[in-house]
Amino acid sequence: SYFLRHARTRNYVSESEACKLESVPLDFGDYHPLKPITVTESKTKKMNRKGSTSSTSSSSSSSMMDPLSSVLDGTDPLSLFAAAADPVTTAPPTDGARRKRDKDESSAVGSDFEPWSSKRGEILARYTTTEKLSINLYMGSEKGKATTTGSAVSEKVRTRLEELDDLEEGSQKELLNLTQQDYMNRIEELNQSLKDAWSSDQKVKALKIVIQCSKLLSDTTVIQFYPSKFVLITDILDTFGKLVYERILSMCVDNRVSLPDNFSPESVNDTAKETCLNWFFKIASIRELIPRFYVEAAILKCNKFLSKTGISECLPRLTSMIRGIGDPLVAVYARAYLCRVGMEVAPQLKESLNKNFFDFLLTFKQIHGDTVQNQLVVQCVEIPLYLTLYSPAIDWILQCIAYHAPDVLLTEMMERCKKLGNNALLLNSVMSAFRAEFIAARSMDFIGMIKECDESGFPKHLLFRSLGLNLALADPPENDRLQILNEAWKVITKLKNPQDYINCAEVWVEYTCRHFTKREVNTVLADVIKHMTPDRAFEDAYPQLQSIIQKVITYIYDFALLFSVEKFLPFLDMFQKESVRVEVCKCIMESFIKHQQEPTKDPVILNALLHICKTMHDSVNALTLEDEKRMLAALINGFIKMVSFGRDFEQQLSFYVEARSMFCNLEPVLVQLIHSVNQLAMETRRVMKGNHSRKTAAFVRACVAFCFITIPSLSSIFTRLNLYLHSGQVALANQCLSQADAFFKAAVSLVPEVPKMISVDGKMRPSDAFLLEFLCNFFSTLLVVPDHPEQGVLFLVRGLLNVIQDYTWEDNSDDKVRIYTNVLHLLSAMTQETFIYHVDKVDSNDTLYGGDSKFLAEINKLSETVVSQILDHLKTLGKEETLRRQSQLALYFFNTILAHGDLRNNRLNQLSVNLWNLAQKHGFADTKTMVKTLEYIKRRSKQPEMSHFTDLALRLPLQSRT
Repeated sequence: SYFLRHARTRNYVSESEACKLESVPLDFGDYHPLKPITVTESKTKKMNRKGSTSSTSSSSSSSMMDPLSSVLDGTDPLSLFAAAADPVTTAPPTDGARRKRDKDESSAVGSDFEPWSSKRGEILARYTTTEKLSINLYMGSEKGKATTTGSAVSEKVRTRLEELDDLEEGSQKELLNLTQQDYMNRIEELNQSLKDAWSSDQKVKALKIVIQCSKLLSDTTVIQFYPSKFVLITDILDTFGKLVYERILSMCVDNRVSLPDNFSPESVNDTAKETCLNWFFKIASIRELIPRFYVEAAILKCNKFLSKTGISECLPRLTSMIRGIGDPLVAVYARAYLCRVGMEVAPQLKESLNKNFFDFLLTFKQIHGDTVQNQLVVQCVEIPLYLTLYSPAIDWILQCIAYHAPDVLLTEMMERCKKLGNNALLLNSVMSAFRAEFIAARSMDFIGMIKECDESGFPKHLLFRSLGLNLALADPPENDRLQILNEAWKVITKLKNPQDYINCAEVWVEYTCRHFTKREVNTVLADVIKHMTPDRAFEDAYPQLQSIIQKVITYIYDFALLFSVEKFLPFLDMFQKESVRVEVCKCIMESFIKHQQEPTKDPVILNALLHICKTMHDSVNALTLEDEKRMLAALINGFIKMVSFGRDFEQQLSFYVEARSMFCNLEPVLVQLIHSVNQLAMETRRVMKGNHSRKTAAFVRACVAFCFITIPSLSSIFTRLNLYLHSGQVALANQCLSQADAFFKAAVSLVPEVPKMISVDGKMRPSDAFLLEFLCNFFSTLLVVPDHPEQGVLFLVRGLLNVIQDYTWEDNSDDKVRIYTNVLHLLSAMTQETFIYHVDKVDSNDTLYGGDSKFLAEINKLSETVVSQILDHLKTLGKEETLRRQSQLALYFFNTILAHGDLRNNRLNQLSVNLWNLAQKHGFADTKTMVKTLEYIKRRSKQPEMSHFTDLALRLPLQSRT
């Protein structure tokens, strides 16, 4: 009891003044932490010796040293690790140079050129078949493997030629009735066999595999699979070309010095040149045209070793070779491969690429010849499907030609296409390959060409789709925009097949949104609804319909304007599948949260978004993942925060009540609603400047009642505890004293239900630390809560202490005693004549009791109980395994007495000395902490009315650990 009977009398104002930091006049020329940060970028290069780095450039003009960099002596450890692990610096010179050269050559065309690799996956996914396929597998040969060491060179050459003949004479096995997946697996096996043969120095075997694979490209028996077959086979050819090039390159290394990036043929040694010529001679001996063409094209890059003009001489010859291929489909893919290789090794040689394309135009009429027509009849393939097989090849050829090409050349291409009859296929490829700006500027010309096309071979709606894709990327002339839309939509709206229609409409919606008003957008949406509703056609077109919604909200992000588009909400009704519907709703809500700058009370927006949020909420069930719930709740909360009725607080509360009934299954939304209603009550208080009228007092009580009945529906116990406390503080601030008491009582009665373990971020954690934090906050609030006239003195504090006493704490936990020590802080503050803080217009106990002796006696009784509990607990920690905890708690209690007790009282003074000694008794005290604490006491002793601290300091010995 002597603790609070002798609590230190506090003058909070003078203490606050004494603790203020000394003010120093600021020279604005000095460095200031809130000034923009200047970052100094140092580029370091790893040298041979450890740590020898040199800074080569600096992007900063400031002389100010970065404090983090200064510690590192200018060397960033992460950069050093990266440099140490960089294969370029650690690999032998040959590998390093090769990798650098590969990188340079792959970037010979800019990043704006779409590489073949990006098209590969799309082709494999699009051109598939269910028919059975066949493949010829190389079976190997024993000939030529066991040559004697004394055999002559001519014998070796003859043997190798025989091996090549052996392949062409039938050393292969035909596999029939393969599924598409089996076929792809076999091709992959061949690719691996090629690498294995090469690594085991069986170069002729590797060549045989490549020749055999190339032969497969002359086979069009399953014609719809041909584009995918081309992709798979040319992967093997690319691998072969790379292996040959790297092999010859490795032979050019003299004294571990590799060739420079732009080497000349003169710097290549004779051995490398001879090997290179040997490869070309081997390939020239291949009898069949198609494998000879493809294998030579694959190693085209190797011409660099022989002469400067090698590539430029080979390209026209290879282009002419293609004229000997009779099947137009096989020929066009051969041209595509030549363009592909040409762009990789000599992108500057555009003349050969152009010649390649003009050759194709000359043979274009073959597509409609009798030979092709008969082949299609045998395979039961329709002309429109057959023509789509050409698209990847023609698109690629045109992309290569159009890359950085002048408008004059593109115009010439366009004119040549015009002259060809039945040119829809070409026209489509032109629109796919040429720059969008070029197409957009000539939109009306293209529309004229589309109109003249023959509908039978290549449908016009596909041409309009390609045109629409360009107009989504570039703007046509302003005067033509409406006419373009009318011409395109005339064709699109007549389409009977819903899938064809929606594929086209999806593209043109973006054009409409970019250039026109809500009236035109509404017309387009109405047309889509009209086409997609019969026979529930929309069920097969959800991706396209989602894309349309995405485009509309991308361009119309003023939601007042969006919801005034009459057909927008009926359009949403087409999303009948719940998962898709929810995804669309999420899209709309993300757009609203991103673009809505000002709070809104527009009834059209509110009703529409409430409906959308309700759709998202109603999708939640027992199987919904927590992450999904969190995402939906965040979107709904974003909407709730953006709703404001200004000074119409009653309307605002009505909205929150409606939202609570609609979103009761998402706990984070209920939490947000409680916070929003508490904020509304505080806003009302601010407007009334704390002086409530009868009407506003009733309104605030309604807000408090909303929170009181909503909190129990939450499942998280700490969320409930914190909201009871927070809402109680709001009620107290609004002078709703009985309501505040009800919140605090509810919090007190909930404490016993706190479980030992709680889930935090999906992991189970002890709850003690969370409970301790909550109770400390609670004690801070209880200081200003006035006692109820019909309850006993400090009835809430007593109730909370009883709950803490009865709570089952962990055996190895000292949290209970730490809480009791914090209670002493509270009781000490309650004994002061004037409390450290107050709630405006609420009389706390310092005013109600006015320092009454009976009130102080009650506090003393409580403190006596608490102190005895602390000391009893310290005694129980006297066992060897708990001495460290005893030391820490003794020092914690000592600091409490030091801060809050009047140490002029002898008994209290003696208790503090005993606690000090107990903290050090068994050598577990932290010496630094003890020294600093003693220094603090000595410093305090020099302050007025603190001279008794001098005697205390003399009674506090420092014990060494020994």
